[in-house]
Amino acid sequence: MAFLRNLLAAILGCLIALGIFFVMFFIFITLVGSAGEGVSVKEDTILELRLNEPVYDYLGVDENDPFVGVFEEGLGLDQILHSIRVAQTDDRIKGISIKNNFLRTGLAQTQELREALAAFKTSGKFVYAFSDFFSQKDYYLASISDKVYLHPQGLMDFKGLASEVLYFKELQEKTGIRMEVIRHGKYKSAVEPFLSDSMSEENRTQIKALLSSIWEVLLEDIGTSRDIGVTELNRIADTLGARTPDLAVASGLLDGTLYWDEYEEQLKAAMGWEADAKLNYLSLMEYAKVAQGKNKRSGKDRIAVIYAQGEILYGEGDREFIGQGMLQRELKKARENENVKAVVLRVNSPGGSSLVSDIIWREVKLTKAVKPVVVSFGNVAASGGYYLAVAADKIYAEPTTVTGSIGVFGTIPNINEFAGEIGINAEHVGTNVNAVDYSFFEPMSDAFRQQLEEGIADTYAAFLERVAEGRSMSVEAVNEIAQGRVWSGVAAKEIGLIDELGSLDAAISAAAELAGISSYSIRKYPKYKSNFERFMDSWSTAKLKIGEEVVKKELGEATYQQLKVLKSMTEQRGIQARMPYNLNIK
Repeated sequence: MAFLRNLLAAILGCLIALGIFFVMFFIFITLVGSAGEGVSVKEDTILELRLNEPVYDYLGVDENDPFVGVFEEGLGLDQILHSIRVAQTDDRIKGISIKNNFLRTGLAQTQELREALAAFKTSGKFVYAFSDFFSQKDYYLASISDKVYLHPQGLMDFKGLASEVLYFKELQEKTGIRMEVIRHGKYKSAVEPFLSDSMSEENRTQIKALLSSIWEVLLEDIGTSRDIGVTELNRIADTLGARTPDLAVASGLLDGTLYWDEYEEQLKAAMGWEADAKLNYLSLMEYAKVAQGKNKRSGKDRIAVIYAQGEILYGEGDREFIGQGMLQRELKKARENENVKAVVLRVNSPGGSSLVSDIIWREVKLTKAVKPVVVSFGNVAASGGYYLAVAADKIYAEPTTVTGSIGVFGTIPNINEFAGEIGINAEHVGTNVNAVDYSFFEPMSDAFRQQLEEGIADTYAAFLERVAEGRSMSVEAVNEIAQGRVWSGVAAKEIGLIDELGSLDAAISAAAELAGISSYSIRKYPKYKSNFERFMDSWSTAKLKIGEEVVKKELGEATYQQLKVLKSMTEQRGIQARMPYNLNIK
């Protein structure tokens, strides 16, 4: 009897708790829904540009979803750029203030933002920037401004680009946990950290060439904005001539050092206001809610813009990674839709599975046979990211886009030595000679290694053929610039890996021209699950995300990112067409 009473009490308690949850849930929906309504843009408004969250090329959720940004951090570059374009012709917006960003964008994304702000300034409106600390990327964006200011006790980083690569050979020897690796291409150094304790000359050569090319682009852009020669900018970097606020001002990189209240006085002066006037600020992301339906192209004819962002992994795919499921489906729908006259594929990926890359490459080729396909590269389109794009009619990249890396490799974790140390012995029984090909607990056999080497050689040969066909080059010519080497967008154009330097908008215009249309609307694909749907899909996933945030907070962002890279490399399966190293430019 007591058992039944306790059971009923437990059931009743659960029902009451569930009821309370749903009541709170509906209240929350009401609050969130009302929060997105009634964004007011006052006369004489200044837009505040703060980009402290990760910036994706594309968020891919319904713009009217009231839960956008509630459950998951992240901004869409497409929304940011569109909002700046709308603000350019909005008489209520008088200027833009860039405030202390700590940018979490890639260099190519930052370059697109600079271009949008430069276009905004052509309307006669101002762009000012203020920061307590300018990283090099923050300053690169801010340098497009009419005026750039730093806190009097602030810091500025301007010393040139560098990249750090960690090596794990000695760690493997000490722990007995290692990666069995097979690579193809002398520059294919994605696996080099597992094979050596120091950087190879080939790897050092390509990193130095890549960084130098990108640095030159940054200096040219900054020099044009600040009216300083590239030689002088290099001198400033080499002598740390911007290491203090006063030196940065004296070098011409800054217009002055100000406290925030003094900076606001400059904004008022730019508005033509008295010192005691009150400024009207509106965040760019709030303004995005107003701008989302404005100044958009219209027409029965359409251009489909399909986004492929993240690592390439086997599966459905989402905002975080490229899978063959979602991309195959969207490309097929686009080519079968009579209203879609051309397709633009936006790629932002360091590569990954060669199999998935080939599956998507085939879908791009099938689409190209029906209607024009133009590819736009974002921050990075390397290895598999480049592979899936080469069947297109045209390829566009930003000057700072990391591209190429035509090469493949395979990695398999092995703990044979570690298992022996702790007393684990694996025994195998099979029906045929090759039934047991590889064990996590046993050394890799020569026969199995040969199988992998054959597979990698075949995949590399196929990669070369795809590029040769798509770029109208000989296989021999492709092989000369391949070998897993990465290039900047500028260098990639010089050697024929891309057609033009330009933004996503330039790629869209090129697609329209190839299709012979001048009036058209743009449709973006795929549509990902909304933040709320993803939150409700799995409580365990939500807990996992919370756990990741705790780890990130405790370790720090830099250490956490290195941990993610190591984890990703140990989880790779099959032959990889991936960027040759984790490029962390700083």
